[in-house]
Amino acid sequence: MSADLSVSLTALGVGLAVVLAVMAAGLTSAKRTERLTIVDTLWPLGFVAVGLASALVSLTGDADPVLPWVLAGLTAVWGLRLATYLHRRNHGKAEDPRYAELAEQDGRSFAEVALKRVFLPQGIAMYLVATPLMVGAGTQDPIWWLVGVGAAVWLLGFVFESVGDAQLARFKSDPAHQGQLMDQGLWRYTRHPNYFGDACVWAGLWLVAASSWIGLATAFSPIAMAFFLTKVTGAANNEKGMKKSKPGYDEYVRRTSGFIPWFPKKA
Repeated sequence: MSADLSVSLTALGVGLAVVLAVMAAGLTSAKRTERLTIVDTLWPLGFVAVGLASALVSLTGDADPVLPWVLAGLTAVWGLRLATYLHRRNHGKAEDPRYAELAEQDGRSFAEVALKRVFLPQGIAMYLVATPLMVGAGTQDPIWWLVGVGAAVWLLGFVFESVGDAQLARFKSDPAHQGQLMDQGLWRYTRHPNYFGDACVWAGLWLVAASSWIGLATAFSPIAMAFFLTKVTGAANNEKGMKKSKPGYDEYVRRTSGFIPWFPKKA
């Protein structure tokens, strides 16, 4: 359970600088275009940048030479896939209704809303969730069976998220499904396979980083991500809109698990 504390602390400092730079770039772009949706694409890319920076910091000390790059690699595969998907989904379309509602708040300038309601809270959330990547950079003696378990949990999450996103995109691309409710594939077993997958990805990354005492102490990372996904920016917001726009959604809620996949209830 040993760690090079100086490497972990340095990575925490460098990671903070990276998060600030990513969010500052996003804020600048949002103010120029008056669109907040860019934060969706920057969210996964910020984690990729933190993972890479942390792995590079690990070269400066006595950390294990492999584990930081495992963390960075897993994060990059997840983040680049998600960023590409979100960019393609949002490109050329109107502002996301969630952000449009924020931007139209009375008495606040666009810049103030962008900073205080979007980029600052998302930057704080990113830094908290990314802590396993940063402190994991200092791990000296990885517990490789635990790393394997973490990688398996990450893989489960990656499959759920990527397959769920692909199924939803394919469903929406068919004009025959316009206005209809997606309840097929993984969406038959959970109303949010993409969010469940995201939560598993970060639980897995935490397990990969948990070989040291300081990595173990970052358990708040997957807990925070699961909370954000279910109660703050993910499922809760999504379901508010779905209940208003999709006929039959209440029945779908009654028969389908809200988060953890399970067999649908019978009528």
